[in-house]
Amino acid sequence: MTSLACRSCAAPLTRSFVDLGRTPLANSYVPPHAAAMPDPTFPLHARVCDACLLVQVEAVTPPETIFGEYAYFSSYSSSWVAHARRFAEMAARRFGLTSASQVVEVASNDGYLLRHFVAAGIPSLGIEPAANVAEAARALGIPVEVRFFGRAAADDLVASGRAADLLVANNVLAHVPDLNDFVAGLARALKPAGVLSVEFPHLLNLIREVQFDTIYHEHYCYFSLLAVEAVFERHGLRVFDVETLPTHGGSLRVLACRIDGAKRPAEPGLAAVRAAERAAGLDRVEAYSGFQAKVDAVRRSLLAFLHQARAEGRSVIAYGAAAKGNTLLNHCGIGTDLIDYVVDLNPHKQGRLLPGSRLPVHAPDRIAITRPDYVLILPWNIADEIVASMAHVRDWGGRFVVAIPSTRVIG
Repeated sequence: MTSLACRSCAAPLTRSFVDLGRTPLANSYVPPHAAAMPDPTFPLHARVCDACLLVQVEAVTPPETIFGEYAYFSSYSSSWVAHARRFAEMAARRFGLTSASQVVEVASNDGYLLRHFVAAGIPSLGIEPAANVAEAARALGIPVEVRFFGRAAADDLVASGRAADLLVANNVLAHVPDLNDFVAGLARALKPAGVLSVEFPHLLNLIREVQFDTIYHEHYCYFSLLAVEAVFERHGLRVFDVETLPTHGGSLRVLACRIDGAKRPAEPGLAAVRAAERAAGLDRVEAYSGFQAKVDAVRRSLLAFLHQARAEGRSVIAYGAAAKGNTLLNHCGIGTDLIDYVVDLNPHKQGRLLPGSRLPVHAPDRIAITRPDYVLILPWNIADEIVASMAHVRDWGGRFVVAIPSTRVIG
């Protein structure tokens, strides 16, 4: 998007949403041998399209650089796996999926979702660009093709007789630099009576809760239902139902079908979310102003807390080597001077350093050894899960902290 044209409607992008400066790629965890090497940094500036109101960042690096090998494994979050299981059970019932059906998931990661369909005897296929996480899914007996998805991949699916009765794309729509190619592929990969299920964090919540840390280079777009309906319709897809979800700080599950396919009636959830977005002004460009000031306030609040903790001789560590945490830390200019280290369950991140902040990543059992005064939870969207799993922190008087939408002690 070097021409700064909207990746949905190609209108010029001139209106700033929030400028987070230059940061490293959020998932570019640093191996120990590269500790002395500086991190490459790139502009992280989100803009909003005056024409279709899609919020987006410039594509500053090829997707192969980010997704060729990926550090995020979905199955390390038990709450997310449970969410996937509930969806699989619901979808099988609602859409009558059987052993004669075909489920396809785009960006299938480590099999966190498809394993539930496979267990139910429903033929499934994953499309996943990251070979390392695809291998984890294959170890569970899930067929996976390692490739990026778009028109060409969809045409190959159809040609091989694997068009989808249910096509799932969870938390991938934001990761697509060529949005029109991707959505066109979704439409092509569906059978005429097939259903597309797409989940993504809702822009309405991002704005209301100042979730600016969900903005990073691999998230090219930030969606409202309004923007999604526009790009879907352009490629022959019609939304017929929407569900609001608590995942990732507030998400939408959008169900769509082919315009030229089965006639599915619009469900009440669609009208409800449309109305909520209109009430919040998301259909008017003025609603997208003022976000920078809110972000600046979050930054000041967190830095004030950390400086006070240091002045009082209290120790602070972070939980969760999450990409959103890297945006937060780097925008605030936080390093080992204010936070000692970070822990994460994912062994693929342990032993590395966070990009930019250079916090060392350890296994969670280090917390019991160092007994910090405060644990800053970076993936605030699963804060309840983390607090429950780390309840022993309270044994020595330790407390948990989150920074979004404002810095506060939560236990």
